[in-house]
Amino acid sequence: MIERLIHWSIVNRVLVLILALVTAAVGLYAVKHTPVDAIPDLSDTQVIVRAEAPGLAPEVVEDQVTYPLTTALMA
Repeated sequence: MIERLIHWSIVNRVLVLILALVTAAVGLYAVKHTPVDAIPDLSDTQVIVRAEAPGLAPEVVEDQVTYPLTTALMA
């Protein structure tokens, strides 16, 4: 099967070259005309949460307010 494909490609090398050039041109066109929104943003998401809770210890505010808020916003 592969031997027949190789033989056909050698016999029809001009057609194979044209197909390769057309494929490259279509790929270049697709890359140039792909909207920016279609490429995903792979940067890390950063969330800053500032919480004021008078009378509570900082650890309690972090555990009960800041951490749940941060995990909900980053989901």
